[in-house]
Amino acid sequence: MMFRLDGKTAAITGAGSGIGRAIAKTFAGAGARVFILERDLAAGDETRRMVAAADGEAAVIECDVASAASVAAAFEGVARDAARLDVLVNNAGIAHIGSVENTTEADLDRIYSINVKGVYLCSRAGVKMMLQSGGGVILNLASIASLIGLTDRFAYSMSKGAVLTMTRSIAVDYVKHGIRCNCICPARVHTPFVDGYLRSTYPGREQEMFRTLSEYQPLGRMGTPEEVAALALYLCSEEASFITGQAYPIDGGVLVF
Repeated sequence: MMFRLDGKTAAITGAGSGIGRAIAKTFAGAGARVFILERDLAAGDETRRMVAAADGEAAVIECDVASAASVAAAFEGVARDAARLDVLVNNAGIAHIGSVENTTEADLDRIYSINVKGVYLCSRAGVKMMLQSGGGVILNLASIASLIGLTDRFAYSMSKGAVLTMTRSIAVDYVKHGIRCNCICPARVHTPFVDGYLRSTYPGREQEMFRTLSEYQPLGRMGTPEEVAALALYLCSEEASFITGQAYPIDGGVLVF
């Protein structure tokens, strides 16, 4: 069967909800042993229960990707439990709305600490483990914001642009060591974050604004976490073993039309 991860160990950051949860469920369903690296342990455990209900194997490890000590402890936990790491998905991230004028220094620091520093810390720890076991795959969650300009997404775009260039740097540095690194660049994906954003920003107009945000994609809808997870599975499988250093849009046609 194609697109299997049997016998593989995968660590996924921010797998307590949304895209990360979908990736954890998809990878476990494809045979991987999944480590859910999550700051919110209750959310992580909910994902673990979903995986277990589908006869998959998963464990939850507390991890704040913005903290070097927390990341080190989390990957030490993976090493104790599994002894190897085959796949790392750097999914944890936060959003921010604002231009350069109304983005505060605190806003920028917060975005940087999670979306950029977090990918760096986890990739550094993941590469060390992969080098010990002969290679692996790193997959980063970037965004179409790393490829085109988006209105009022100054800090967010900055952070995802950094994710894209980190992806290519890791791919180049470790291509001879059996480590592949790619990133996925989604347009809008319907996650709990989107629903929360609509409730807080457009109370009473949620359905209207949901349609507006959906129609931004030429296909007329948002993507689903499961669609992103399916692409992630392909890129982390042996069928994608000839692919590294690439950015894969999954955007409903945004970059074409």
